[in-house]
Amino acid sequence: MGKIIAKGVVDRKSGYLYYVDGKGNVCEAKMARGGKRKKKAKKRK
Repeated sequence: MGKIIAKGVVDRKSGYLYYVDGKGNVCEAKMARGGKRKKKAKKRK
């Protein structure tokens, strides 16, 4: 489990995940949500 280093340093946006990478930078990544259903492909004859 991670440790909280500092609070209130980064302005967070909803729907994004924030993490510290190997170089110590704070990174933001868009969170994956429930997948949308794909349309069925039309069958060719």
